[in-house]
Amino acid sequence: MMTEALERISDQALVAGATGFTGREVVRVLVEKGVPTIAHLRPDSTRLKEWTERFQKMGAEVDNTAWELTAMTGTFARLRPAYIFSLLGTTRARVKQVARSGKDPKTQDYGAVDYGLAALLINAAKAAGIKPVFVYLSAAGTNAKSGSPYYQARWKLEQELIKSGLFYVIARPSFIIGPDRDEKRAGEIYGARTLDLLLALAGIFGLKKMNGRYRSTSNTILAQALVRLALDPNCANKIFESEELRNSD
Repeated sequence: MMTEALERISDQALVAGATGFTGREVVRVLVEKGVPTIAHLRPDSTRLKEWTERFQKMGAEVDNTAWELTAMTGTFARLRPAYIFSLLGTTRARVKQVARSGKDPKTQDYGAVDYGLAALLINAAKAAGIKPVFVYLSAAGTNAKSGSPYYQARWKLEQELIKSGLFYVIARPSFIIGPDRDEKRAGEIYGARTLDLLLALAGIFGLKKMNGRYRSTSNTILAQALVRLALDPNCANKIFESEELRNSD
């Protein structure tokens, strides 16, 4: 049934969050696999020209549709992408930066970005009358009982996606690491290294499941896994934990 549904729409992939640490790698992998790829860029991005040129050199097209339901619905109805990658996320540092600039920090918090923008993509796809494979980048540890706004936003989106009627792939990686991140997050890098060390020790003492679940993943390995899972009809409507993303060949 999934293959039949995809035959009724295009073979294109649209990547939301394309300039992110994982997003740029997903664009690259898709293009390398011969998938017609559209990188979505915010129309108000301060680096719009730079990223447009960068993605076009990769062989991808660029779309600048505003983050507004009617506009995004129109774009989806026109492009009819077979795959939508939702690789969006904010950080506490970004929220604080917005607050310091005098703007409303709620416009960039977890509810607005990690949940809100992804939910907009889901609703736009449904309104456009398409049924793509929707790949959502969630996080290890996401569950219904977490009191963290970060995990609450992601759990809420996961449940909405599962009930949406779209084909879905939900990925839950742990720390995402690599050498080419624009923002040098020293605390996150240190945290990933420390956690990996502790998990390695846990593995030695028999806690291999914990080691696999929370060990860090590089953005290149993660991107390859996301694309591979999206293109495989047998992987539709499943949740993949961190260890499965590293071993999904």
